[in-house]
Amino acid sequence: MTYKTLTVHLDTSARANARLSLALKLARTSGAHLDGLFATFEPNPREFYVMAGTVDYYEAHRKLRAEQRGAIERLFHAELARAQIEGAWIAAEGDPIAAVTQRSRASDLTIVGQTDLDDPEAYIADRFAETIVMGAGGPVLVMPYTGYFETVGERVLIAWNSSREAARAVHDAMPFITRAAHVTIATTSGPFESAASQASCTDLAAMLARQGATSVDIARFDRGAPDTTGEALLSYAADGNFDLLVMGAYGHARLQEMVLGGATRTILLTMTLPVLMSH
Repeated sequence: MTYKTLTVHLDTSARANARLSLALKLARTSGAHLDGLFATFEPNPREFYVMAGTVDYYEAHRKLRAEQRGAIERLFHAELARAQIEGAWIAAEGDPIAAVTQRSRASDLTIVGQTDLDDPEAYIADRFAETIVMGAGGPVLVMPYTGYFETVGERVLIAWNSSREAARAVHDAMPFITRAAHVTIATTSGPFESAASQASCTDLAAMLARQGATSVDIARFDRGAPDTTGEALLSYAADGNFDLLVMGAYGHARLQEMVLGGATRTILLTMTLPVLMSH
């Protein structure tokens, strides 16, 4: 099983080149077609036209954005040619959320970036990454806004809680898992851990081995509050030098997690390694 159609979201942010480099590396590894989808936040021009003295500013902004888009498009085509990868450039019009979501549904894997609050160009929409994860219908690889990742998927950490979302993420990540040098199934433990939970981890490890995963182990850490669980996962990933975290998104009610926090939001806000999420 391999990913044969990849989509990478591109914009004018500082990390767009890093996302493109990662997408190219994954496309080369799997012999995939790569779509570069350019989608950015665009202010409503009517808001400028009704404010005195702002029309010239909007026109200057529009011209600059067109120049930036042209530069990224040229870079995309040049990198495709250099890597000898098939692909296509797509410039979205209108709502960027709708554009990325729709394209993701015709892709095996969609690559987006974590929002960097210190880079205004990284803002696409409120909760951009998590909205794409929820609407994609398939796996979304979220890349942190800091750090350089020489490898992705050599050491895979699976966040496992036996939920439908976690199972969906594991199956969606199978191309990474079967090629990984090492895979760890991480689950919470505690005095109330059931025999069924322990058996679930063992069953999952056996299934992955049958799929071709060559080195799989099981790790347990203390159960805490949902946000603490996210922090514990990231700490474990850093200590173990993992380069990919696989997890289901919003295993609990999304409204509950949005209000109270939760592992999904904790990971998206404070991630330190690439995370493959599915819902």
